[in-house]
Amino acid sequence: MEFGYQCEECEEAIWPATTRSELDWLRRRRHLVAEVRRHLSGGLDGWMEEGLEFLDRHDGHSVVLVQRPGR
Repeated sequence: MEFGYQCEECEEAIWPATTRSELDWLRRRRHLVAEVRRHLSGGLDGWMEEGLEFLDRHDGHSVVLVQRPGR
């Protein structure tokens, strides 16, 4: 199974290479992770950057966790 985010308004989805629990954690702590990002010189893990960019683009929209069968 792969997990990702989907915007219910735009229907756009992404599938970062991480677990459902990490995606849920990022969505719930987005403000904290964004603050940490500002203080890191080495950057965040790739899945976090991808997830934050998606959440920023869909700010104010209903974003849900979704799953699809593995490839």
